[in-house]
Amino acid sequence: MAYITRTGLEVTGVDLKVVDSEGKEVPKDGKTVGEIIARGDNVMKGYWNLPEETEKAIVAGYFRTGDLATVDAENYILIVDRAKDIIISGGENISSVEVENVLYMHPAVLECAVIAVPGEKWGEIPKVIVALKPNTQATEKELVDFCRERMAAFKSPKSITFVSELPKTGSGKILKTELRKQI
Repeated sequence: MAYITRTGLEVTGVDLKVVDSEGKEVPKDGKTVGEIIARGDNVMKGYWNLPEETEKAIVAGYFRTGDLATVDAENYILIVDRAKDIIISGGENISSVEVENVLYMHPAVLECAVIAVPGEKWGEIPKVIVALKPNTQATEKELVDFCRERMAAFKSPKSITFVSELPKTGSGKILKTELRKQI
């Protein structure tokens, strides 16, 4: 049953790995997080007329996806976040997806996004942008306390902005890039 929630196995013809910051494969323990890299005939060879960007994205023949994941003993992969969405606060990594998943448990939260904002003491701190369900209410303190009860205090958001809706792509994905520009 646990495999239903996994992203899956690598596709035939694709050499896929989950690696740490030094390029070494992470243990297949379903816990250690690394970046997904892939190579194969159906994986991009580079960016058109952008050699510098290609050099950053393709390392030793592997495309760096920017997706952070775990891999278990059966080689099932679970994507846990995007590398650019990780918040580094006081030297600790905070997964924006982890904070969002906690917030989605609150009965008043319709949709939310967690982004990094500058923090005077810790470098970056998590900030939440949230839209509430129709005919519901929640305060900033209530949502912060809700998070603190369910996760480590350093991971909990320090501020919350309420909006009527979050910016999205045509397919419905929340545009964190737009939120970063607005905040």
